[in-house]
Amino acid sequence: MNRETKITTSGIKKVLKNYKDTHGFAEFIWNGFDAKATQIVIDYEANELGFLNQISIRDNGYGINLDKLEDKFAKFYDSEKAIEIQSPKHSSVLHGKNGVGRLTFFTFAANAEWDTVYLNGEYKRGIIKISSANLKTFDPEIVEVNRIETGTTVKFNNIIINQSHLEQEIIPYLKREFCWFLELNKTNGFQIIINGKSLDYSGLIHDHEEFNLEYNAVDFSVRFIQWRETLNKEYSKFYYLNSHNKEIFKEFTTLNRKGDHFYHSVYITSDFFTDFDFSSQQETTQVGLFSKAKSSNEYKYLEKEINCFLRAKRKPFLRQYASIMIEGFEIDGVFPEYKNTWEVCRKNELKETIIGLYEAQPKVFANLNIEQKKTFVRFLDLLLDSNEREHILKILEEVTNLEPEEREELACLFRSTRLDRIISTIKLVEDRFKTYYNLKELVYNKELKANEIDHLQTLIENNYWFFGEQYHLITAAEPRFEEGLRRFVYEISGTIYDRKIEHPDKNKEMDIFACRQNKLTDKIENIVLELKHPNKNLGRKEYLQVMDYLHVINKQPEFNGQNMDWRFYLVGKNFDTSGYIEGQINTNKPHGEMGLVYSQDEGRIKFYVKTWNEIFTEFELKHNFIDEKLKLERENLYPEIPDADTIVKNSISNSATSLKEVGKEK
Repeated sequence: MNRETKITTSGIKKVLKNYKDTHGFAEFIWNGFDAKATQIVIDYEANELGFLNQISIRDNGYGINLDKLEDKFAKFYDSEKAIEIQSPKHSSVLHGKNGVGRLTFFTFAANAEWDTVYLNGEYKRGIIKISSANLKTFDPEIVEVNRIETGTTVKFNNIIINQSHLEQEIIPYLKREFCWFLELNKTNGFQIIINGKSLDYSGLIHDHEEFNLEYNAVDFSVRFIQWRETLNKEYSKFYYLNSHNKEIFKEFTTLNRKGDHFYHSVYITSDFFTDFDFSSQQETTQVGLFSKAKSSNEYKYLEKEINCFLRAKRKPFLRQYASIMIEGFEIDGVFPEYKNTWEVCRKNELKETIIGLYEAQPKVFANLNIEQKKTFVRFLDLLLDSNEREHILKILEEVTNLEPEEREELACLFRSTRLDRIISTIKLVEDRFKTYYNLKELVYNKELKANEIDHLQTLIENNYWFFGEQYHLITAAEPRFEEGLRRFVYEISGTIYDRKIEHPDKNKEMDIFACRQNKLTDKIENIVLELKHPNKNLGRKEYLQVMDYLHVINKQPEFNGQNMDWRFYLVGKNFDTSGYIEGQINTNKPHGEMGLVYSQDEGRIKFYVKTWNEIFTEFELKHNFIDEKLKLERENLYPEIPDADTIVKNSISNSATSLKEVGKEK
C-alpha cells in the first residue's frame, strides 16, 4: 500500500532546496552511522562513456523497522512551516534527527530502493521505493528474509551524475565530511569502503602526533591531527572518549575559528571521562560525590597542557602562513613606498610586526580587500614610526579579543622591534663605511694591484648604491644590448621580450646598467656606469666610448619613453692632459651640475664624468649626518687585509650589498 509523508510537496522543496548532490550523498552515509553501523560500503558501476549505471550504499546498522514505519519513515518534520537549512549540521552522536536524509537522493538519482533487514522479535526484511518525481509517496513491502543480520542497502537508478563528478567532487567531499568521524571511531573499526577500497583521507592530514599526560595518577591519551583544509562544517574540536573509546562529549577548541587556517582535531581518551559532568563548572557536593567536573584539578591540568601544546603547534604554522601573506602584500603593492636603503630596516620591522599580529590574531587580516589592507598596513607603519606604537594593542583589543598570552607576546614584539631596527641601521651604516674604505683601498693602494674587472667593477656592481638608492641591476659586463633590453623590459613590465637591435655598436660592453621605478615621480630612472682603472686617465677616447652606449640606447624606442630618464657615468682617477674632458665640462657649466658633459631632450638624458675622489666626497657628504648621530668609531672599519680579492669578497657579502642582478634566469 502506498503511503505519503506528512508534508506538502512545496514543504519538501523548501526544506531540501539547499542540498547539493555532495550533501545528499553524505546524508545516506550519516543515516547508516546513525543506525549504529560500523561499516558503509559504496559500490558503483560506470559504462565506457563514464555514465553511471547504478550506485548502492550498504550499511551493517540495525535496519529500518517497517513495523514502526509510520513513526520512523513517514514523518518529515512535524509541520509545513518554513524551515531553512543553510547546510547540513552533524553530531557525532546523532545526525539524521530531522528525517530528511532519505529524500536527498533526488540530487543525484531519479529512483531509490531500500532493502533492509531489522530485528523485531525475529529478523524481518522490507523493501521501500521512492521516485524523485513524487517524493511524497513511498511504497513499503514486507518480503522474505534472505540473511540473518541487520543492515540496509540503498540502490539508486537513473543516475543524473557521471563517474567524473562522483570521483572528482563527491568523493573528495566525503573525505572532508567523514575524516574526523572515522578518526574518532578508529579503534572501533569504523570504515567507509568505496568499490572495495577504504576511503583514503591521508592526503588531508598535515600533521599528526600522539602523546600521554598524567596527573594525580590519572592517565590521558591524546591524539592530535592538523588538517590541510577545512572539514566542511565540522570545526576544530576536542573529542573526549572513555576507556572503551566511546565518545562522551565534544566541544570547540580554544583555537577554533580564528581565521588562521589552523584546522585541527584533538581526541582525548581516559577513564577519567566515564562519570564526567561536562555541564558543571563548579564542584558541588553532588558532583563531588558521583562524578568529576571541569573545575577538578585533573581537568585544569589537562586543559592547560593541551592548550599550550596547540599554541606551540600553531605558532610555526602561522609564521609560515604569514610569510605567504606578506609575499601577497608585496605583489599587490600593499606596503608603502620606501625610497632608500635606510628605510629597508623600517620595512622589515613592519613585516615582523604584521607577522606578530597575525600569529596573535589572524582574524584581523581576514576578509580585507586590497584597499583595506593598504590602509591598515600603512596605519601600522605610521604608528611604528611614532611614539604611539603601544596604541596598536589598544586598537586591537577594541576590535577583537586577545588572550593574555597573545597580549604579552605583542607587547614584547613592540618593545623589541624598535631595538632590532636600530641595530640593523647601525649595521648597515657600518657596512657601508667598510665598503667605502675598501673601495678607496682598491683605487689608491697601488700595492694591491687591483684590476678594473675583477675588483673595481665587481665591488661596484654589488654596491651600486654609491650612485643612487634602490636601483635594480639589469646587467653587469654584458656584451649584448639585446640581453640588456630584454632584462630591462622584464624588470619594468614583468614580460619576456626578445628583439634584435640594429646598430653597429650593439655589441659594445657596458660595465653596469641599472634602473629603478620612482613611483613618486612616475619615472623610470636608469644609470649606465663605465668604470676605469686608477692607472688609466680619462680623455676623448673614454668619453666617446660612453657616447656610443648613449647612441645605441637613444636609437631604441623601448629605452626612450618620455617617462624614462638616463644618467651615464664615466668614472676614473684623473683626466688626461689633453683638456678634452675639462672642455666638455666647461661647455655644460650653464646647467649648473658638477661633472655634466652632455645633456639631451631637456635633461632626460645626461652624461657625467667624475673622478673617484668626487665619488668619495659625495659619499662623505651623504653620510655625514647619520655618522654624526651614531658616532661611529671609523678607524675600526678600515680593511685589515691588504689583498684585493679578499677586500672584494668582504664587500659583496655584507648588509650594504645592493639588489642582485635581475632577469638572468630567463
